Amino acid sequence: MRWDRAGARPFVLGGSTTPAVKALLIANVAVFLFQWVARSMVQVRIESTFGLVPFEVVHHLYLWQLVTYLFLHNGLMHIGFNMLALWMFGNELESLWGTKKFLRFYFITGIGAAILSTLVAPNSYTIIIGASGAIYGLLAAYGVLFPDRIILLYFVLPIRAKYLVLILGVITFWFSVSGTGGGVAHVAHLGGMLFGWLYLRGPRLPRLGNPLGAYERWKRNRLRKKFQVYYQRTRGEDEGPEDDRR
Repeated sequence: MRWDRAGARPFVLGGSTTPAVKALLIANVAVFLFQWVARSMVQVRIESTFGLVPFEVVHHLYLWQLVTYLFLHNGLMHIGFNMLALWMFGNELESLWGTKKFLRFYFITGIGAAILSTLVAPNSYTIIIGASGAIYGLLAAYGVLFPDRIILLYFVLPIRAKYLVLILGVITFWFSVSGTGGGVAHVAHLGGMLFGWLYLRGPRLPRLGNPLGAYERWKRNRLRKKFQVYYQRTRGEDEGPEDDRR
């Protein structure tokens, strides 16, 4: 079946894995194995220290949890779906953006999701783990950049990326407001999508460049202006007597 009208084309699984996606896959799997070893053999749960606990972030400044929670998962299904989505959507986004911008977007959406979850429930002791916030940010980016790309939902139902992202956003928002959804951190999902959309479509903040580079540019512009003034002055002096002789 061909899906080539209106600029849409099939979503193809597979292809080479890009550097950042490969590194994130390895890191998540390695941390998941460490979780299993610590829980099964040493009887230690690292989730309470490295998972996102809003109360600890607000009252004890466990700020590292805003990042480390992204690499913890609760079971094979949890990490399996997150890593599958990272592989499916991350490769194309990294190929489009480059590794540096892709990683910046990934962690901005992941940390943004954690911040939103913390602001919504600052006194909560609930432990939030998983890369879902960043994954939902990737979904939002994919829906914005490739709105008519066809995705096989559950590998069976074809749906355009923009509609899939919209449906996921509405479901996540409803679960976040109603407090339902089987304990899944839907606020984090919503935060990832929100920060992803704002990053791509929102107003751009001025970037602070390299201070040394800015200073060098200022010196060059200053010298250029001095040269222009000197050139105009000397040119006027040279042309003055010639004008008087006319």
